[in-house]
Amino acid sequence: MAGSAPISAEDLRAALAPTAAWLAEEAEQPPRPVLGAAVKTSARWLAQQVPGRSVELRVPPFVAVQCVPGPRHTRGTPPNVVETDAATWLRLATGASTWSEAVGEGRVSASGNRADLSAHLPLPPLRTSSS
Repeated sequence: MAGSAPISAEDLRAALAPTAAWLAEEAEQPPRPVLGAAVKTSARWLAQQVPGRSVELRVPPFVAVQCVPGPRHTRGTPPNVVETDAATWLRLATGASTWSEAVGEGRVSASGNRADLSAHLPLPPLRTSSS
């Protein structure tokens, strides 16, 4: 995140707003640049709020960020990796899906003893009263 401007809660909500109807299965998938902006902004917001280098979150083809305090990874494949698709990531970020549901259904691949992001999801600015 070095060199990047901080992402505000308002910017986070604004980036995800155009994807809401799609995530609720009420509209077609938004254009790739819109989807990419939502994924990148939300993943980078997580890395900003939970800084560290012990877990790598991958949402191909849009973004990979390192987050969560702990042992730093420097070379090769990180020991703690979370990988998922854009729709699943955005549903986790917004609280439309839970971590246990996504992992249990195979929509999230989480390897390593620190690769559990459930304590950080949904992202606080996106939580509803029922999350």
